[in-house]
Amino acid sequence: MASSTSVGGEKAHIAEHYSRVDAAAQDDSSSRVRSGFLVGVENDTNDEHPTHTGFSAQPAEQAPPLYSGPASLAHELALERQPGSAANEAALAAQRRAFPRYPGLPYIDYRLYLPPLFELSSDKTAIKSLAPYLSATASALVNLIHTQATIPPKPLIHIQGNNQHQGIDFSVKVNLMPLIVSEDPRRRMNYVRCVGRGELALRGGNSRKPSAFPEVESSDASSAIEAWCRRFVEDTASVKSFVLERQVANMDIEWLDGQIRSLVAKTGYKGVVQVTFPVLHTRVVVQNPDKVNKFFTSVSTLFTGKSVYEVVKAVWPFATHRSGDPARKFAVQSEEQWWKEWCDPIRYAICTKRTGWVTNEDKLEALMEGVGKGITAVDWGNDYS
Repeated sequence: MASSTSVGGEKAHIAEHYSRVDAAAQDDSSSRVRSGFLVGVENDTNDEHPTHTGFSAQPAEQAPPLYSGPASLAHELALERQPGSAANEAALAAQRRAFPRYPGLPYIDYRLYLPPLFELSSDKTAIKSLAPYLSATASALVNLIHTQATIPPKPLIHIQGNNQHQGIDFSVKVNLMPLIVSEDPRRRMNYVRCVGRGELALRGGNSRKPSAFPEVESSDASSAIEAWCRRFVEDTASVKSFVLERQVANMDIEWLDGQIRSLVAKTGYKGVVQVTFPVLHTRVVVQNPDKVNKFFTSVSTLFTGKSVYEVVKAVWPFATHRSGDPARKFAVQSEEQWWKEWCDPIRYAICTKRTGWVTNEDKLEALMEGVGKGITAVDWGNDYS
């Protein structure tokens, strides 16, 4: 989406942002998780190209735009020291609510994926609440946004082979979330951004199309979030919702798609191969409660529309820049390094016609026992003879 911020300004802003991340990694301050995330753009799936669901549609590079922040650990610490600020209240709440660490998993608060008074959608992409206090109290909504911005979405790879006679030959999934969450919270690249001037987005009102208006007056992401939350609470629409969207940025899924298709082709598989990149836990939705019942709300929405606010994005970059940029740095590791470590487990799962996940146990077997190495042609049955 377009923004009036100049390209030069964007590049200078991202350079400053990531230099501060590097400096924060050397700071002896206590570790903490910073706010930040990404939004998804859904494309049609076909046999030739990967599906981009949940991954951001990028300009030249995914840079923290105007109204993004906090941009560094020092900035976050300054915000947390301001009495009464949303960041201060979130920090105090976090201190009162220490969350457990699970060895082998990214260090985040997993309880936040399904908090009280929220329901998880059947496709596991969104949680939604009709709790009255969230749509009636701006400070409560602000705190929710800041808290939910501390956990990432869950990007996946889904590889499926289909034949026209017996259906699915294999269907495997791989979790990519560890690639956007550094083990050291101070090295994480995530940030929160609000829509900028001139950027098309759903900004409330009955319009069902993205618009560049209205705007809010603010100097940084924190004040912009507070302003949008106040506007939402004061909105008198009969049905209204506020959405936090999480995105993954700067991952070269086209390159990964090509590597996967090449791997499958070398097994001799002649069926239809689908490679998609779904992302789960991408949306947090707050809606005002039903005035009468769900049917009444549905009818009201049909005739009067819904006032939707999609103005806050939580961005979790895979890397600082898009593929090919010489200044590119990775949150955890490059696509090439990841593929080198996981190609054998994925190959073995496909060749054994698995339906399910490829996990660290498969990776351990490949590393310790050589499972998956050296497999070439596979007997796929009479359908492909």
